[in-house]
Amino acid sequence: MTMQIRTGDTYDPRVVALLDHHVTAARAQTAPGSAHALDLAGLRAPDVAFWTGWDGETLVTTGALKMLSTSHGEVKSMHTHQTARRRGFGGRMLRHIITEARARGMTRLSLETGSWDYFKPAHALYLAHGFVLCGPFEGYVEDPNSLFLTLDLSAPARR
Repeated sequence: MTMQIRTGDTYDPRVVALLDHHVTAARAQTAPGSAHALDLAGLRAPDVAFWTGWDGETLVTTGALKMLSTSHGEVKSMHTHQTARRRGFGGRMLRHIITEARARGMTRLSLETGSWDYFKPAHALYLAHGFVLCGPFEGYVEDPNSLFLTLDLSAPARR
């Protein structure tokens, strides 16, 4: 598996199409009011770093890091194209985000994802990378449609 991770271009039509699919699918699989995916404007905010993963010239995955504070970040916009799943691209992007968060001095990385069956592969990915269940953070509220996970970045990196 080869993949090049690049700074995401939110004006590239291929990126826009994959993000649009991600937001549309997530909202379709989540109860109204419980979807928290960033739109393009959110990904362009100064407190968000956004990356894309490419297999040659084929866009396969996206991921973002939102800075909540100097010590706490949030994983956002993790999505792997349907045809590229189960090939390690999502895990590689997640490891990139974790590495970037550590490099920025963060000691905690958290995320919110849906609790429905559609999101079970994402749950497995995050748990395999050391994330553990936690309560709502940074403005989120308890919601049966959401799952909250966190990773202690002060612990040694997992291999």
